[in-house]
Amino acid sequence: MNDRAGRRRARRMAIGTAVVLALAGMNGPWLYRFGSEKYHQYKIDKQEYKAENGRWEIVDFPEKYRQNTIHAALLHTGKVLLVAGSGNDQDNFDAKQYDTRIWDPVKGTIKKVPTPTDLFCTGHTQLANGNLLIAGGTKRYEKLKGDVTKAGGLMVVHNENPDEPITLPAGTRFTGKENGKTFVSKDPVLVPRAKKNFDKETGEFLGNTPGYGRTYVEAQKEGAKHQTGTQDNYTVQGLSGEDARNTYGIAEKLALDKKDFQGIDDAFEFDPVAEKYIKVDPMKEARWYPTLTTLSDGKILSVSGLDDIGQLVPGKNEIYDPETKKWTYTDKVRQFPTYPALFLMQNDKIFYSGANAGYGPDDVGRDPGIWDVETNKFTKVPGMSDADMLETANTVLLPPAQDEKYMVIGGGGVGESPKASEKTRIVDLKADSPRFEDGPSMDKGTRYPQASILPDDNVLISGGSEDYRGRGDSDILEARIYNTAKNELRRVADPLVGRNYHAGSILLPDGRLMFFGSDPLYGDKANTKPGEFEQRIEIYTPPYLYGENPQPELAGGPQTIEHGESGTFTSKDAASVKKVRLIRPSASTHVTDIDQRSVALDFETDGDKLTVTVPESRNVVQAGWYMLFAVTADGTPSKAQWVQVP
Repeated sequence: MNDRAGRRRARRMAIGTAVVLALAGMNGPWLYRFGSEKYHQYKIDKQEYKAENGRWEIVDFPEKYRQNTIHAALLHTGKVLLVAGSGNDQDNFDAKQYDTRIWDPVKGTIKKVPTPTDLFCTGHTQLANGNLLIAGGTKRYEKLKGDVTKAGGLMVVHNENPDEPITLPAGTRFTGKENGKTFVSKDPVLVPRAKKNFDKETGEFLGNTPGYGRTYVEAQKEGAKHQTGTQDNYTVQGLSGEDARNTYGIAEKLALDKKDFQGIDDAFEFDPVAEKYIKVDPMKEARWYPTLTTLSDGKILSVSGLDDIGQLVPGKNEIYDPETKKWTYTDKVRQFPTYPALFLMQNDKIFYSGANAGYGPDDVGRDPGIWDVETNKFTKVPGMSDADMLETANTVLLPPAQDEKYMVIGGGGVGESPKASEKTRIVDLKADSPRFEDGPSMDKGTRYPQASILPDDNVLISGGSEDYRGRGDSDILEARIYNTAKNELRRVADPLVGRNYHAGSILLPDGRLMFFGSDPLYGDKANTKPGEFEQRIEIYTPPYLYGENPQPELAGGPQTIEHGESGTFTSKDAASVKKVRLIRPSASTHVTDIDQRSVALDFETDGDKLTVTVPESRNVVQAGWYMLFAVTADGTPSKAQWVQVP
């Protein structure tokens, strides 16, 4: 289309829109709404608008490839792993229908991947070799009070034999000594041998401390009359002799109360090249809603989650070694709510922002602070506003990572609370006495906000809802860009799809962002219709890709750069490059994305050569694959080059 024809077309569109709006004024609300929508579409399609606000569009997935995406991770192949597991759908769980997709955002191809178990509400993080570690998931769906037909709960099995452990199979029956009621175990349980205790000075034998194991039990028959009201000791049926004397159960109330989700201990590495799951050693603890955090030595810390009987893991944390594919417990115990936001600091300690997603008492492990995993010392960080509204908050390490500043965004009250915070809070961990200070506020209290680091050092904050799981039709169709240099939030184009629970966002190698998921509790404002899982994928193209200048070119260069070493790339735009960023690919779920971080690289230019240097610190740059972006003075990023830092 030539310029004259383009101007004629634009004039016709403007005249047509004006006529529609004029008719709307004379002919009532329908025409007005129609005209307003046409004008809005006309406005957001204009180049000037997109250059200022960006643009949203929905990806057209064929229906047979759609799923209830709960987890997403960017792979170093440039493809995106989309994991549903059973997708918060008990019918899928009962049918053992577990889903995974691989989407290529460049070619537009989608591939189904066999999924070995229910990876719904698992944990994940990027490994140094480019695989994705995935651990935990769902063993059993929750049952709400009223749906529970058999009384049940936790049975703690004791073993007073100091010489031998004992294993009880699934189906073992426990009978109360006082209440006379019998309960049946759902899973096998290994009970360690008792520990012999001696006086350290005299060597005198002081007695045994029983070993114990835990299992979930249910009444043999349905009905309220099989409930128990108090603690009781239970004999174990089928044992004889010493085993019968040494082994017994203790249980508190076994009732028809709500039964929470139960976790699994399964762990896998997903290989992006082979595009398949590889089973590795299971965790020591079953976990549902765990957080996995990469440490400086490349090992992975696994924290929190609901265990195999639906209780919060009692502070027993563990570490995965990618070399041996084995897990070991940490020496000390520390408890957090599920999906705690835990980040590796430059001093090798762990920062806990206080943000979390889901389960746990409201008075345990909720305070933000700095955790020394080795000594178990925890130093609280003060100043958090709306400190009782950190559940479903998002936490982002503000770019560049070397500044060690974190932002905690929004959040809500514990559980199904209607409370939501409009606050952003920022802490500088390099300060002599770190303290949270309020940043710019959003205009609405926001649970489940999505936050994505951009290559220009800004952060896109989008979506969320004003109430628990979008209750009351409270999804927030707004997006803002946080300017890290100015400490300002600026409203940009509105997303097309509401995103609340079970949603996330991923930065793509071309500088765009993808958004997935959303699981509203209800489908209407009156909260009378059940909600439907949002299966649409949405793409946001930031303003920097609509500027006057095209993306700078970046090519060639090494695929591997060691810590403290340099690599040279080719770019005809090298002279215009003002910053270079190394961005770790995301692994996102439940407003939790521990992996994303943007590291500033020192660089030099010489003609069409761009030489970059990776920092020496493994606490700043954890081993793994990264996207390398070159960014011009106006904030326009190149398409990323993939670089592995071993």
